[in-house]
Amino acid sequence: MTRKITIIGIGGRLGSAIAREVIADDRFDIAGGVVRADSDHFERDIGDIAGRDWIGKQTVVRLEDALTDADVVIDASAPGASGAIARRLKDLGGPALLCGVTGLKTADIDALTDAGKTMPVLTARNFSIGIALVEMLVSTAAVGLPLERWDAEISETHHRFKADAPSGTALLLGESVARAREQVLDMVAEPGRSGSSAQRRPGAIGFSSIRGGAVIGEHDVRFLSNHEEISIGHRALDRRVFALGALTAAEWLIGKPAGMYTMRDVIGVPAR
Repeated sequence: MTRKITIIGIGGRLGSAIAREVIADDRFDIAGGVVRADSDHFERDIGDIAGRDWIGKQTVVRLEDALTDADVVIDASAPGASGAIARRLKDLGGPALLCGVTGLKTADIDALTDAGKTMPVLTARNFSIGIALVEMLVSTAAVGLPLERWDAEISETHHRFKADAPSGTALLLGESVARAREQVLDMVAEPGRSGSSAQRRPGAIGFSSIRGGAVIGEHDVRFLSNHEEISIGHRALDRRVFALGALTAAEWLIGKPAGMYTMRDVIGVPAR
């Protein structure tokens, strides 16, 4: 059975990459693509945006106009829009929603959670299947390494144009460490240390960010004691990994009961 996918933010880097993979995969079909009213991609053929042959479907602004026969919506838009998208889909009664937007505000998260009461909703700061596995490994390590003797540090590197720091994936990994240690990340995070009084606090989780070149994404979680060190890392070698992961998650989400899901659920190891 062909799965029909609606992509919001289809003119962006992630949205167009997902569209490219959908068009190339016989298991999927494009139900529609949504862009902003002021987008240069408005009313362009979706195949053209994706760098493929024309498919005879143009982008639209109204979500409702892109939902015909859709099995799942992938939100690859931008912070600030995801909450409204979740509320609208809840009002419409679905379909399933896969949100890959980072930098969500509390109001967005609340709207997604509320939508998850009546429809399946999956949120992911990173669609990579590898990152989902890394998060599981990091959580397992944090449980077995007492914070009194093991320091946790997270470093990430991205291309020069990335706006947010630490990255959403770094924060995801930090939350995994904090949750395993029964901590609240906001209370123990130490991002961007500098100055003459930058000594780490006991139990802190440190973050460092590097921006430069065309690096797709690198994340390393290091646990350091006085006598040994454990490192768990991930390197994205091709941007396709995020689009392919999104399709894997979308296919998995279709038909699931109402609720909130993550990429950990997709790989079969839900978070504690």
